[in-house]
Amino acid sequence: MSQDLLNYVPAEGLLKDRVILVTGAAMGIGRAVALAYARFGATIVLLDKQVPMLEKTYDDIMAAGGAEPAIYPLDLQGANNDDYVALANNVHEQLGRLDGVLLNGAWLGAFMTLKQHDVDLWSKTITTNLHANFLLVKACLPLLEKSDDPAILFSTDTTDKAYYGAYGVAKGAMNAFCDILAQEHDHERDFIRVNRINSGPIRTSTRVLNFPGEHPDSLALPEAVVGPYLYFMGPDAGKRTGEALNLDRLPADARWPGDVAPAV
Repeated sequence: MSQDLLNYVPAEGLLKDRVILVTGAAMGIGRAVALAYARFGATIVLLDKQVPMLEKTYDDIMAAGGAEPAIYPLDLQGANNDDYVALANNVHEQLGRLDGVLLNGAWLGAFMTLKQHDVDLWSKTITTNLHANFLLVKACLPLLEKSDDPAILFSTDTTDKAYYGAYGVAKGAMNAFCDILAQEHDHERDFIRVNRINSGPIRTSTRVLNFPGEHPDSLALPEAVVGPYLYFMGPDAGKRTGEALNLDRLPADARWPGDVAPAV
């Protein structure tokens, strides 16, 4: 099943006319998936605090012939409820709809025991990895409920290991949040497809920063895992909801088959 979805390549134009919000879109998996969504026709709202790198993602989408994306700079650590309500309102006013949300933005400050955990760091980590996602989803739900085929997708992580501290707690809570959200919207009226993906170790800046003893060249690139992200965001997934896809560690030279297909 996991391997099948890693090899999933949509039909060209499958996401045409859809608007998809991607958090953490400046780099890593968020950037790779945003480019893939755009390639298959979606208009992307690129959300991150790293503006220069967001602009690079924007430029790459435009260079590939994709629909013009929207850049939305926002720091998940510092934003409040009003900021997320304003985000949803802006998406509605500027783009007229919202069909999907990828919750991919995350932050791991440090590894430490719970006994030693800095209280301020705990608060910032919980806010970035959990509370911000609740506020964003809550603000976007009214728009998603108007879509013909809405989807919410979570990037998740292993959560129950020693020293993961607030990050592990937040990611564990996000898994529960995903399950609850999926159950609450698993009915004919206001159906929203809600799933989560744990990509395993991938060559991202967060991984390289927090695992200095692991050679980056031993990890697969983010582009290797875009298949499942495309599948669960698009109509081919149908009513499949509440699923947790846990990918095994990929070989460093793993490639997504869609790399060989023509760009938009």
